Amino acid sequence: MNATGDTTWLNWTQYADHGPNESVLGSVAGRRVLELGSGSGSNLAHLVTLGATGQGVDIAPARETAARERWGDLPGLEFHAAEATTFLNETDETFDVVISIFGAVWFVDPDTLLPLIRSRMTPGGILAFSHLPPGSQGPKPANPAKPGLRHDRTPDEWGLTLTRHGFSDVCVSLIDPPEGGTVGTMLVRASAS
Repeated sequence: MNATGDTTWLNWTQYADHGPNESVLGSVAGRRVLELGSGSGSNLAHLVTLGATGQGVDIAPARETAARERWGDLPGLEFHAAEATTFLNETDETFDVVISIFGAVWFVDPDTLLPLIRSRMTPGGILAFSHLPPGSQGPKPANPAKPGLRHDRTPDEWGLTLTRHGFSDVCVSLIDPPEGGTVGTMLVRASAS
């Protein structure tokens, strides 16, 4: 349970029970949601309890196993162990909402990942992702030769990158940390044009 006693919830930030909730996505009832970097599955499970159907993809087989064990009995929810671009290249499904919370959008080259995400989204669909603000952990630039390094972008850079790859209505917000926290969170939302 979270601090308010709910059994499922959505956390955009690295702090429990902090920041906006799922309303960032609009109503998810009846919508197909894909989470890239689904980890324990808790965020996606929450959206499924609100009426969405969900697929979670995580590169770590152990995370996919843990998510299945915890949430596998929830109807309308599936988990896959796969690298994000491989999954997007191999699926023929489309999604109304794609989320990535400290997940693939931060770790996979946006010029490779964003066109794949866009190709799997319904018109008017929502992409939303969060990660630490650029530079908040010191310099660690992305390097295609060394997978796993993050792809930091400023709010303006995300706006330009997303627009270039077929997204519109880009909104980037910085969420301050809670009292006692040390670093905020960048939350990005865009529509599939």
